Amino acid sequence: MSRSTVAKSSLLFGAAISALLCSTGAFAQEAAAPAAQESTDAGLNDIVVTAERRPETVLKSPLSVTALTGDSLRSFQTGGDDILSLSGRVPGLYAETTTGRIFPRFYIRGLGNIDFYLGASQPVSIIQDDVVLEHVVLKSNPVFDVAQTEVLRGPQGSLFGRNTTAGIIKFDTIKPTQQFEGRGQFSYGSYNTITADAGVGGPIVQDLLAFRVSALYQHRDNWVDNTFTGVSADGTVSPQKDAMGGFDERDVRLQLLFTPGDRFSVNISAHARDYDGTSTLFHRAALKKGSNSVDAEPRDKVAFDEAMNNPQAYTTYGESVRAAYDFGGVVLTSISAYETTQGYSRGDTDGGAAANFGGTGFGESQGNVRSLDQLTQEVRLASDGDNPFKWQVGGMYFDQRDITDFYQRAYFLTTAARNPNNWVRLHDVNTSWAAFGQVSYKILPGLTLTAGGRVTEDKKTTQLLKTANTAANAVTYTGRRFVELKDTQPSWDFSALYEASSDLSLYARVARGFRGPTIQGRSAVFNSDFTTANSETILSWEAGFKSRLFNNMLSLNATAFTYTVDDIQLNGNDSNGNGVLFNADKAKAYGLEAEAEFRPTSNLSLGLGLSLLHSEIKDKRVYAQVCALNGVVVCTVQNPTITVPVFGSPAVFAQIDGQPLPNAPEYTVNFNGRYDVPLGNGGKVFLATDWNLQGYTNFVLYKTKEFYSDGTFEGGLKVGYTAPGGAYEVALFGRNITNEKNLKGVIENYMAAVFNEPRVIGISVSGKFR
Repeated sequence: MSRSTVAKSSLLFGAAISALLCSTGAFAQEAAAPAAQESTDAGLNDIVVTAERRPETVLKSPLSVTALTGDSLRSFQTGGDDILSLSGRVPGLYAETTTGRIFPRFYIRGLGNIDFYLGASQPVSIIQDDVVLEHVVLKSNPVFDVAQTEVLRGPQGSLFGRNTTAGIIKFDTIKPTQQFEGRGQFSYGSYNTITADAGVGGPIVQDLLAFRVSALYQHRDNWVDNTFTGVSADGTVSPQKDAMGGFDERDVRLQLLFTPGDRFSVNISAHARDYDGTSTLFHRAALKKGSNSVDAEPRDKVAFDEAMNNPQAYTTYGESVRAAYDFGGVVLTSISAYETTQGYSRGDTDGGAAANFGGTGFGESQGNVRSLDQLTQEVRLASDGDNPFKWQVGGMYFDQRDITDFYQRAYFLTTAARNPNNWVRLHDVNTSWAAFGQVSYKILPGLTLTAGGRVTEDKKTTQLLKTANTAANAVTYTGRRFVELKDTQPSWDFSALYEASSDLSLYARVARGFRGPTIQGRSAVFNSDFTTANSETILSWEAGFKSRLFNNMLSLNATAFTYTVDDIQLNGNDSNGNGVLFNADKAKAYGLEAEAEFRPTSNLSLGLGLSLLHSEIKDKRVYAQVCALNGVVVCTVQNPTITVPVFGSPAVFAQIDGQPLPNAPEYTVNFNGRYDVPLGNGGKVFLATDWNLQGYTNFVLYKTKEFYSDGTFEGGLKVGYTAPGGAYEVALFGRNITNEKNLKGVIENYMAAVFNEPRVIGISVSGKFR
C-alpha cells in the first residue's frame, strides 16, 4: 500500500465516521479532562486523569498513575531538552537514547528495549491526543503546547492494546475553546540554545467553530569539536571546531473544533515537523578497563573520521479526526489518524578514528527511513455519567508500513582494505486489529470493581528488497529474504477500589498484557540471517493507596508491585555490534513507588518521588556475547563465561541468569520545590528547583566493572518574577545546574561512552492571556 493510498484511506474513513455520526441527529462535545493544576491557595486541587479513557480524579483511579502539568514539562525543557526530559521526574520512568533525538527509548518499572534498530518495538507506548505512536521515530514527535502528561505504570493492554506491557505515556495538548486565549514561553541560554513554545486560539464562528494554532522552535549551535587530523574516508577535512552537537526543531499544529449542537463534536488536527541535528556522539575509549569513571573524557571533543559529523534529519506530517456523539447516556467516539515520516541518521558508530586507538572496526552506520506510514482507526462506545455501572466497548485497527535502508561502512586497518558500502533495503509491515471492553460497578458504597479485556491479532512481515551484492563490496547474502510472524493474544485486567473516605482510597490490580513478535532484519547488512523473537507476556500485581491529608495540604500515594514476564524479548550484540533478538525464559521484578506533594501555605509547595526496583532475568540457558575487539575482551566481565566459535573465530559469551534488566535503575528519587514571596503590587518573586537521583543502572545484559552508572544526579534552578494574576513571568534558569557529566549509555566493543546534556544557563519569559 503506498503512502498516498494509506493517507486517502485514513481521511476517507474518518470522514465517513463523522458523516455517519452527523446523520443521526444533534451533537455535543465530549467532555475533556482538565489539566492537573496547582491551587493558588493553601491546599491542593484535585487532579483529573483519563487513565481509563474517561475523566476521573487520581483518588478514584484504580491503578498507578502520575500526572504532570504542561508548565512542569515546559520547565524541564527550557534548556532545549526533548521528550527525554521526563526521565527521572516520575517514579518508575527512565528514558535514554543512543541514536539521537529521533530515537527515544522508554522504560517503566525496568521494562524497556535497548535495541537501536529502527524497526524495534518497545513495551512502553506513547499516545498523543489519543493517537498511538508505535514506530520509534514517531515516538520522538515533540510535545508542545501541552495541557497535561500522564504516566500509567503497569500493563495497559485492555484499553490501550499490545506493546504496553510496561505502561504508557500519554500527552494531551491544549484544545480549542470558545474564548480567545493564548500562552507562550521563550527561553535563551548557553550554546545559543533557544526554545519557543506557544499556542493561540479561539472562536471562528461563536459556538460553532473554534481553532488553535500551536508551534515549537528549538535551536542549539554546534559546540563539540572534531579533533581528528586529516581527511576522513568520506572526504571531510578535520580538525573542525564546533562541528556537531547542534539542532534545529521546527513544529506546528493546527486544530479545528466543530460543535454544531449540544451532542456532537469533531476535532480535526494536523501537524508538521522539520528537524535536523546531530545523532548521538560516542566517545571512544572514554571508559578504561576496570572502571566506569569518565572524568578524564572531555564532553566537547571527539575524534571522528567517518559519518560527516553525525548528521540526522527527519520530516513528519500527521492528521487526525476525533468525532464524538452523545446519544444520551452513551457516547460514540471515533478516532482516525495518519502519520508519515522520512529521514536519516548517520553516525560514527565506533566513536572515533580506529587508527587513533590501535584497532579495527566499522566506522560508520546510517539508517534511512525512505518512507513510513502509520494508519490507526479506533471506534469506542461508552456509557456516560456518574452511574454505579459504567462500561465501554470498542475496536482498533493499526497499519504501519516502512521502507528503510541500513548502511554500514567497515574499516579493516590490518589488511589495508575497506568495505565501503554494506547496505540493505528492508520493507516492514505491521498490521493489528483488536476488540476490547471494560465494565465497572460500584457494588457497595465506596467499593468499585473493574474488569477489562481485549483480544489482539498482531502480524509482522519483513522483506529484504535489495542488498549491495557487487564485486566492490564482496557481499553475498544467503539468509532469509522474507519473514512473517503472527500471534493472537488476550489482555485483561481486574481491579478493586475502596474509598475509605473522601480523602483515602485503597486499590489492588492484576493485569495481563503482551508485546507482539519482533523481527530484526538489519543483521543482513553483516551478511547474517534475520533474528526474531516471539511474543512476550506479562502478569502484573499491584496494590496501593492514595490520600489527601492534613486538610488537603498533603497528597501521599504509594504502590507496591510485582510482575513476571514470560518469554521476555531481549537484545544483545554480536561481534559486529549488530543487535541480536532472542527470547529468554522469563524476567521477574518487584518494587515500590511513592509520591508526595505538600502545600502547607499558598507560597510554598514541595514534591517528592521515590521508586525502588529489583529485577532479574531467569534463564540458565541464555548467554550474551560480551565486549570484544579483534577477538580480545576489552572490559571486565563478572559473570561466568564460555568461549565458542562464531564465524570461525572464538567469541566469549556471559551467562545472564540472575542479572538485572538493562537500563532498570535500582532506585530513583526526584524532588521539586517552589517558594513565592508576595509583593505589594500582587506579583511574586519566586525560587524553584528540581532534582533527580538515580541508583545502580546496568546498561548491558551482563555484569562488568565498566558498563553501569550509580548515584548520578541532575538538578535545575529557576528564580524570577511573576506578574499579578500570572499574566507573565520573567526568570533566570539553569538546567543541569552543577554541570554533571553522567554516563547514559555505552558501545561495548569500543569502550565508548554516551553522556547527558551539558549545563545550560539562560533567561526565560512566559505569558498568557484570555
